[in-house]
Amino acid sequence: MNEKNFEYLRDQLKYTGFGEALEMELKEKLKQGEPSFTLYHETYTEDRVARATLSFNKAKDTDMYFFNSYRLEMQKEDITEALEHTFYIGKGANITMKEAQNLLQGRAVNKDLTSREGQPYNAWLQMDLKQGDDQGNFKLQHYHQNYGYDLEATLAQYPIKELGNQLYKEDLMRSLKKGNLQGATFLKEGQEIRYFIQADPQFKTIIIYDADQKKMDNKLCKDLNQIEVQYEHVGEIKKKSQSENPKESQEAKQTTRTRQNRSHKL
Repeated sequence: MNEKNFEYLRDQLKYTGFGEALEMELKEKLKQGEPSFTLYHETYTEDRVARATLSFNKAKDTDMYFFNSYRLEMQKEDITEALEHTFYIGKGANITMKEAQNLLQGRAVNKDLTSREGQPYNAWLQMDLKQGDDQGNFKLQHYHQNYGYDLEATLAQYPIKELGNQLYKEDLMRSLKKGNLQGATFLKEGQEIRYFIQADPQFKTIIIYDADQKKMDNKLCKDLNQIEVQYEHVGEIKKKSQSENPKESQEAKQTTRTRQNRSHKL
């Protein structure tokens, strides 16, 4: 067995989201020296079981093995119909197991990719679960960085409490870019309401669900007159109105000064 090859494949499995559970089985398969072999991985996410079949092939002229692809099958409990798709492994940024699960649930994933010409680019990926090909895979839509979807600017349109803290904001955006259905705290009329959100690059917005994960009307989640973004500063909470009109604000200040001058004269 090629020890360096084993270490490389072990790390590749780990960083593709399969953890360390397959390490011993991988080593045994490599020792057998067969031209190809498969490994199996099963996990549960939300209300679905996810089964992955990992494919490995041996090079023709060396003892090196390559992790070529994994086919993921996702199935709801007590439902026979399953969704399947093959994800190929290359040298670049591969689709992780968690990202693959999110894609098969119809959510979008943001990835740094490389073109055929070797040029790096960023894009949102989303499956069209209504269109399949001859190999049993779904069509994968690419929303390139030039498509114009700005997740940060989109989130700023909503009174989300986490946006007022830089660390929470970064965690929120990182999770959404992985395709997760992420919990967020909305501030409305002095109350904190817990919703779930996901990125929607196709329509350049976000999708919002209530506590029962029922889709909501985005307009109902906005406070159009007074969007409150909280900032912590020297132990006190300040509120900033994003809908404030700079011209009206300046006129109000001028009126206040005029009244103060008249008061002094009296």
